[in-house]
Amino acid sequence: MAMNLRLRDDQADALKQRAEQEGLSMHAIVLQAVDDYLSRTAQQAMVRKTAKEQAAKWAELLERLK
Repeated sequence: MAMNLRLRDDQADALKQRAEQEGLSMHAIVLQAVDDYLSRTAQQAMVRKTAKEQAAKWAELLERLK
């Protein structure tokens, strides 16, 4: 899928500099950033879901321990 990414000038300059330092393309760095974001937010969502499930499971005990 093709898309346009509009960066501020300072972001584009920093990304270009980082890509040159790491010997990667700007495209490769952006793809890695997207992958990192998706992985991190998926893990956070799983933790939130598990916490809600456990809180519901143990709600009576948690209420008594207040």
